[in-house]
Amino acid sequence: MLTLALLPVDILILILENLGIHEFATLSLTCHALYAIVSEYGWPTYTRFNPRPSHSLSRARELWSPRDRAHYDYTTDLSWARPEFIARPLSRIWSTKLQPVLAISPSRLVVGAGSNLYVYKFGTSLNASSSPPVTSEGVLSLLDKERPDRSRNITALTFIADGGLDQTLDVAFHDGALERVRLALPAPGPGEEPRLSCRRAKITPMPNGDFVESLSSVDNIVLALSSNGYARLSSVQSVEASLSSSITTPSSSTSSSSSLSSSTIELKSRSWISHLSLHSSPFAAFGLASSTPLNVHAITDGGTLSPRPTAILHTKKASELTLDKLPSSAVYGLSRGPLNSPWGASPQIIVSGWFDGQVRCYDLRSSSRDSPVDSPVNSGSNGSNGSSSSLSPLKPVLSLADRWSYEPIYSVSCGGGSAAHIAAGTARHSVVSFWDIRSPTTGWSVHAPGNDPSPVYSVILESSRFFGVTQSRPFVYDFVSLFASSFNLLIFSSILSVYLVFHFPLLFPLALDL
Repeated sequence: MLTLALLPVDILILILENLGIHEFATLSLTCHALYAIVSEYGWPTYTRFNPRPSHSLSRARELWSPRDRAHYDYTTDLSWARPEFIARPLSRIWSTKLQPVLAISPSRLVVGAGSNLYVYKFGTSLNASSSPPVTSEGVLSLLDKERPDRSRNITALTFIADGGLDQTLDVAFHDGALERVRLALPAPGPGEEPRLSCRRAKITPMPNGDFVESLSSVDNIVLALSSNGYARLSSVQSVEASLSSSITTPSSSTSSSSSLSSSTIELKSRSWISHLSLHSSPFAAFGLASSTPLNVHAITDGGTLSPRPTAILHTKKASELTLDKLPSSAVYGLSRGPLNSPWGASPQIIVSGWFDGQVRCYDLRSSSRDSPVDSPVNSGSNGSNGSSSSLSPLKPVLSLADRWSYEPIYSVSCGGGSAAHIAAGTARHSVVSFWDIRSPTTGWSVHAPGNDPSPVYSVILESSRFFGVTQSRPFVYDFVSLFASSFNLLIFSSILSVYLVFHFPLLFPLALDL
């Protein structure tokens, strides 16, 4: 009689690709041979086919076994399904009302608020029984050294490629300045507390001294979007070459540098948010306040932005209108879609937060638009007007909204349990809304810690954590709790499955007898 354990390993690997976490747990309890096969092939296969992107957990997950990673994700998914989480602030309430922004890397979270950077480091844990800690590394003041008495609020920031150090950011200020900041945490002496410092260098500002509203970075490419509609795409490598000497100077000194290669276009509208994608067909998406509030521009093989949009994304009703009759609106938040969405894990899925309180999902591969109509496009390059183009607005493939609130959506992010959730920060009462994209009618909302009347200005959603920030302070929701009880429940169900397999073999012919 041929048993499952006697099958060739390559056939078993093909079988394992179609199993879930309960089946893996059951097989690993069956016998020593299947336990070894599941440990070597099963758990790695499961985690590879069920990714859970998470910056704050990436260092810790490197230390965990594939089995521990799978069980951590299992408990996370249970917490999201309930939903059950622990909410806590990351700092005390700030003395004034601010409009902060967030940036995240595999090593740390940075909050830009006022003229300060609040830096939080992600810790590690040797096992998956609890979430790794988030600890404060310190606060940095980025006041202008030449005018320390003048306030300069941070408007945007992003981590840039620095060889995996996760210490370098581009920071934009309301006065129009742009700086490259490299964090430094010297080793403390005996009995001393570590003291956070930085080295700074100026970057060429946007045209007309316009301040940057949004910064996006992927690999070595940085996209800057100014408030009045200038978009600049530049390479970090060329900038780093000119900054290498100044980046090692004392923090009190700054020097100016400019990118050797960049591409700038003018959108000619009040601009709010940008999204950069370099996968397959590279593109940049821009959220504006205009009659065409969400435009997609292709990135050419030469690394330049197309001056005219390749797609215009609008509401379902507006897709039936010509471009010159489109109603005005605004898009404040942009994100790549969830990996576990009905449309697949394609980077061509865009999630957007709108002024009318709707979260709209678009598939750039979709053909759900009306017949093209000839109409001028509100775009240009270097101040020149764009020519006419045959474009029609692309319809959303899904629209989400909180039926109890019509507040504008200021920020969006995707991830969460099963990598299938969308989070949206609203414009009032520090409310955050969540939707499982597999069941979009069952969304729920929650207030940030403190329940102040502030908008949620920026959000970052990971597998088990949600980071957000209001006018008062940053906060985090941790969706991993009751690990032991969830794990024990999984083991109990697996033992029960093994019992049924061996005592009622006719019900499970594949498990024992092929």
